Amino acid sequence: MAQERTGHLFDEPADEPELEPGSPLAERMRPTTLAEFVGQAHLVGEGSLLNRLVAERRPLPSLILWGGPGTGKTSLARLLARSAGAEFVPVSAVYSGVKDVRAAIDEARRTRRRGKRTVLFVDEIHRFNKAQQDALLPAVEDGTVTLIGATTENPSFEVTGALLSRSRVVVLHPLTEEDVVAILRRALSDRDRGLAELQPLLPDEELERLARASGGDARVALSALEAAVDATPPDPDGVRRVTDATLTQALGRARYSYDRQGEDHYNLASALIKSIRNSDVNAALYWLARLIEGGADPVFIARRLCILASEDVGLADPQAIVQAAAAAQVTQLIGLPEGLYPLSQATIYLANAPKSNAIKRAYAAAAADAEATAREPVPLHLRNAVTPLMKATGYGEGYRYVHDDPDARKEMPCLPKGLRGRVYFQP
Repeated sequence: MAQERTGHLFDEPADEPELEPGSPLAERMRPTTLAEFVGQAHLVGEGSLLNRLVAERRPLPSLILWGGPGTGKTSLARLLARSAGAEFVPVSAVYSGVKDVRAAIDEARRTRRRGKRTVLFVDEIHRFNKAQQDALLPAVEDGTVTLIGATTENPSFEVTGALLSRSRVVVLHPLTEEDVVAILRRALSDRDRGLAELQPLLPDEELERLARASGGDARVALSALEAAVDATPPDPDGVRRVTDATLTQALGRARYSYDRQGEDHYNLASALIKSIRNSDVNAALYWLARLIEGGADPVFIARRLCILASEDVGLADPQAIVQAAAAAQVTQLIGLPEGLYPLSQATIYLANAPKSNAIKRAYAAAAADAEATAREPVPLHLRNAVTPLMKATGYGEGYRYVHDDPDARKEMPCLPKGLRGRVYFQP
């Protein structure tokens, strides 16, 4: 919920840009003070890093704000800039290039000569390539700008090391259900920026349902609320009583935290595999559904199941890989939505199957020896003598054909001399 704070830096309204007529509710309801900012108590609550920076009037460091959509990255950046008494210059990495960045930096130099600092806010900074990110470095290093970058992707992979070393990474968590409900209630009661003039009425359980469906994204919740209220005609007394059916239409398809190119792609796949490995059927089915309903490539899922069938089940149940391979083949043949059935079947089978990583351990041990003895020659008796010269030099000498000589299985060594007696596979 909103954090109660004291002190003019928290309570004075920020210099917000003038909103265009008909601006979406989510834009109109951006907090204008840090006291209005909902959620992220670990960042702006009492005793937190950003709270101390603002309260003690210390210089604002360059920051990378990492969090999901609708968690408040842009609003927080704007409020921090205002609390630091700095110009706020927003740049979108989607639409801007090096030319725009340099123009913003040139303007920041002029602002600096007037005795005022500039916060350069780069939204979706992960969309800048290395050259574009490098263009920011000189201005960040010499203090021309304080950089605040916002990203939904893991900065470890998407932001250059040089930029990371000059910034602090700040993690924004998904808003809780209570946080989103608080934001929705404020929108319903605000006459200047919100929906109060329309006299909307929603039962508490509908607000809570909307908050749950938003997945911690305030923008999604506010957009659905606005659509539901707009679609509801007023009663004779002027009240708009939003029904469950109207809210369902406004919400549309359930949202899933999934991006084929983003980190969630790997996080969800990891959760699926680790749940199967742990023999947790219900968790495995849940993560499978998150992937499928979120739009994951079914062939990608099938490949991961095939890998697990050998890596984590292996010869403890030789049918596991048969089930996984069949599911992969059928899924490729029929696609989605029907492909969810063979994928679910394979997931349930693999989760219930006995587990063994003996194959993985065996190969790892053999690979370690292979690396350590990479120049060890193949024993002569195991080589094929395909020419007279090769035969004359001992190729194939001493080889025993096991079908005719059963004792060869025990008496003829097949490992290099220095590795004889090694045991890699232990069922």
